[in-house]
Amino acid sequence: MPQTPPDRPGILDGVRVIDFTAMMSGPYATRLLADMGAEVIKIEPPEGDHIRSRPPRREGHSTYFAQLNCGKKSLALDLKKKSAVALVKQLVATADVLVENYRPGVMQRLGLDYATLSALNPKLVYCSISGFGQTGEWAGRSAYAPVLHAACGFDLANLGYQDGIERPLKNGIFIADVLGGSLAFGAIQAALLRAARTGQGDQVDLSLMDAMVGMLVYECQEAQFPAERRRPLYQPTKASDGFLLIAPVSQNNFEAMARVAGHPEWIADPRFATIHAREHHWGELMALLDDWAASRTAAQCEEAMNAGGVPSSRYFNIREAMQLPPVAGRGALQTIHDGAGAFQVPNPAFRFHHTAAHARDSVPELGADGPALLQSLGLGEAEIEALCAEGAVHWCAPAEQA
Repeated sequence: MPQTPPDRPGILDGVRVIDFTAMMSGPYATRLLADMGAEVIKIEPPEGDHIRSRPPRREGHSTYFAQLNCGKKSLALDLKKKSAVALVKQLVATADVLVENYRPGVMQRLGLDYATLSALNPKLVYCSISGFGQTGEWAGRSAYAPVLHAACGFDLANLGYQDGIERPLKNGIFIADVLGGSLAFGAIQAALLRAARTGQGDQVDLSLMDAMVGMLVYECQEAQFPAERRRPLYQPTKASDGFLLIAPVSQNNFEAMARVAGHPEWIADPRFATIHAREHHWGELMALLDDWAASRTAAQCEEAMNAGGVPSSRYFNIREAMQLPPVAGRGALQTIHDGAGAFQVPNPAFRFHHTAAHARDSVPELGADGPALLQSLGLGEAEIEALCAEGAVHWCAPAEQA
């Protein structure tokens, strides 16, 4: 396991973030903020974020939750209590960023909408993440990633690339959430830069539907200007012991592939000589590649192709990928700890030369940071006890988490 990165400052050191997000898209964005040094205060309901109960779980601790929320603090509030909402407003007055992924309208009903909070803190960057945006006919719809994959055209676009399949494919990877969280992270940086330059914050309205449609780059254009045939797909090549992916994207790649395969005559073959010709005979070319690979292992094919300058890779599962040199050797994984012990989570995909960007080795227990946060707002012991007695604030010791 890689060692903890050197103690360097983060670009967002000193930035305070109020995090009203749950599940995946919002927590993904705010964890990236925490990775860069921001103080992220996760506002949770008394029962906690639903992800706390999701597997994998060890001794009552969810590593799924931990990966999305490490480096944050937790404050558990019952927002149905006016005193809890008042506490949020006190926190917002000290904050730089607020991120929420409730259904549109919820924050307004709580009195925590952008118009209200920006009046208290004009520099506030207020980011709302939702399925279909804050306005429009679909704004009020509930949406999770699989619903968005179906709605945006992604699932049927992917189906169109399959052969002999009529039913949309299942997908357990929540692309919309990770993509939307990443885009929210970037938009927040831009708004923070504006706040630093002008003294005025901004409202970010991020639609996961927009994010997914924007990801379908070729498909958006092909929908307007239909191609005469389906574009070539880079598909698995079958070796003697498994599969690999060979991607002769450019003319140079194709010519190198032909030489590696021992068939330099393909370069002058009218069926394959140009990209346009290969589009018409793609299936034939892929079949010839299968013939070449059939007598070799996937590892031998991969080694030969990469040595010849042809992009290629064997297929790995995620457990295997976590051990590969570009992952393990680059420090792409960080060891952190929760109440059940050590495990690894991915670091951000980017690195800085002068500043730190890595997963922080702390996982928030539900509400455990409440006392210190309330004291930092100037509340005395009697006031804090009264809020607890009212049920506005909740916290528990780590032992209660199991």
